[in-house]
Amino acid sequence: QVSPTPGCIRALMKMLYCPYCRGLPTVKPCNSYCLNVMKGCLANQADLDIEWNLFIDAMLLVAERLEGPFNIESVMDPIDVKISEAIMNMQENSMQVSAKVFQGCGQPKPAPALRSSRSVPENFNTRFKPYNPEERPTTAAGTSLDRLVTDIKEKLKLSKKFWSTLPYTICKDEQVTAGPSIEEDCWNGHTKARYLPEIMNDGLTNQINNPEVDVDITRPDTFIRQQIMALRVMTNKLKNAYNGNDVNFQDTSDETSGSGSGSGCTDDICPTEFDFITTEAPPVDSDRREVEASATQPGWSLQTLFIVFISIVLQRQWR
Repeated sequence: QVSPTPGCIRALMKMLYCPYCRGLPTVKPCNSYCLNVMKGCLANQADLDIEWNLFIDAMLLVAERLEGPFNIESVMDPIDVKISEAIMNMQENSMQVSAKVFQGCGQPKPAPALRSSRSVPENFNTRFKPYNPEERPTTAAGTSLDRLVTDIKEKLKLSKKFWSTLPYTICKDEQVTAGPSIEEDCWNGHTKARYLPEIMNDGLTNQINNPEVDVDITRPDTFIRQQIMALRVMTNKLKNAYNGNDVNFQDTSDETSGSGSGSGCTDDICPTEFDFITTEAPPVDSDRREVEASATQPGWSLQTLFIVFISIVLQRQWR
């Protein structure tokens, strides 16, 4: 979304197409020459590098939280086995457990005659079985969390210093330049010879003396500055998550633009997801009783529907 500046366009045209006009169609630009051009063109993007690296470091910290004893899979895997063992233990020692319960709580009243005893389903024992970690899926559709964490950590490490190394990545392409090993037989912007000017450092302020690209260091790109702030905000959130604090993640583009959440609401205006089940009875005057009663009726109907829904779910669960 960041358009090249007119100075960058002129420098790219000179680097890539002027050799054809000089009768040197097979001569490629010098590597150092290409680096100065790309550092001038990507001056604003290079300023992302500091916050980007901090963001990657925070991502790696959070990834480490998903390993070892913090791995949610290793915590959740044996739960079904534990539940199965607890139920089987209850069945095998039902008399002793019942006696202890009756001793502490008193004898229960006799059950109604119409109530039939419930038997354990035949497929109960087959649903709860030990889970072997080696049976975890390894396909792209679903893989174990430890494999995913290992994979993402490797990719994150490779992406560090992405923006500062971007000019070098572009200029080492054989289709773009002659390569760093060929310093004499390359296009230096004027003729087929060595490129003599020094290579500029990274960042916008270091391009004030760039010999190839006219860069206005007094006018940073607004969009890039917004992305730097977005990275800074997300890095702080990741650090809070790493430290065990609750974090409210949302789209960073919303945070930088100040538009709030994706629904277009703010926390002061929009209700929470549980607001619909709470109702307050407003004061009712004798002449407004019917109007206000009808106004509160939808809230009570929603609450009633919610309670009925929960009751049905619980009945099915216990069956």
